[in-house]
Amino acid sequence: MNPSALDPRAWMRRLLDRDAAPDAAFSAFELWPARFFYIPMILQWVGLAVRYRSITLPTLANPGMQAGGLVGESKFEILSQLGREGNRWVAPYTCFSVGTASGAPSADLPQALAALETAGIEFPFVAKPDIGCRGAGVRIVRTVADLDHYLTNFPRRERIIFQKLITARNEAGIFYIRAPGEPKGRIVSVTLKLFPEVVGDGASTLEQLIEADPRAGKIKDIYLARHASQKDRVLEPGEIFPLVFTGNHCRGAIFQDGRKHITREMEERFDAISQGMPEFYFGRFDVRYDSLEDLKAGRNFHLIEVNGAGSEATHIWDKTTRLRDAYQFLFFQQRTLFEFGAANRARGFSSVNAFHLLGLAMKQARLGRSYLESS
Repeated sequence: MNPSALDPRAWMRRLLDRDAAPDAAFSAFELWPARFFYIPMILQWVGLAVRYRSITLPTLANPGMQAGGLVGESKFEILSQLGREGNRWVAPYTCFSVGTASGAPSADLPQALAALETAGIEFPFVAKPDIGCRGAGVRIVRTVADLDHYLTNFPRRERIIFQKLITARNEAGIFYIRAPGEPKGRIVSVTLKLFPEVVGDGASTLEQLIEADPRAGKIKDIYLARHASQKDRVLEPGEIFPLVFTGNHCRGAIFQDGRKHITREMEERFDAISQGMPEFYFGRFDVRYDSLEDLKAGRNFHLIEVNGAGSEATHIWDKTTRLRDAYQFLFFQQRTLFEFGAANRARGFSSVNAFHLLGLAMKQARLGRSYLESS
């Protein structure tokens, strides 16, 4: 037996450096359970917390956001912080509170329709929870009946964001950082998001088409749960059926590493947007666009969401990424959070205490379990 086969260090090196097969549908670690994959990140967090004498220091990475945007933050409040430059690019949106003063569910629909009319948002549009992550509860609302169903099944006394449906074909995550005190920031990650689909042949059901797809078939439960009512439908020859709308990896979108497309023009555009927001230093911009060349030139895109300290540089979920490279970037990302938090603490800002942060996380988790399945 090869002695290196019994050497845990050699085994770990092989694991970290393992490349996906050229024709693989997933990376070597893409389907690992999250509770296992993120163990090294938890250990690093503990080590950094000891070093910086604060377990919640990352909540200071963006002092202008609740808890720095780490967890439980309001999407509406973050969008409301966009300055003149950001408002040039953001997709039109409004916020609606379910179960308002009257508390009568029957009053929600007419009030929501009035809010949409005031904001100039027409059907179809996107509805998403004000508090949530990873695309939970994000749905396309096509009819008044759809809206009524969404409102009826939404938690009472919580807020929804209604946003114009952007029909641009592509989505990207632009990860930006700027150290407190630095005059300019930079883009450190770009993720190009692809939306899988199947094509009908006139004989196969939707379920059969999903199962036959090399990638979709391995995560078929995600798609079949979303499209349960149509899984037995036979698609017409050439009929294209999109499997996912939201650009989230855990919802079935495909992520590609787009860092090679970062340009000076792109960095200047997102730096201008970021600097128009109060005390914003670390986060990800999710945008829709048609032309990659336009996005690289910093033009003709639609900003749909801004995420803070809880953001992840999602290019790591490209199927060609090695585990070593994924962890290397995640460790860099987490170190940066603590470094920015320390810099802002030195400026006089105070971090959120651990019990309050835990409360925000528990509320977000509780709400996430109550939302309808995303589109």
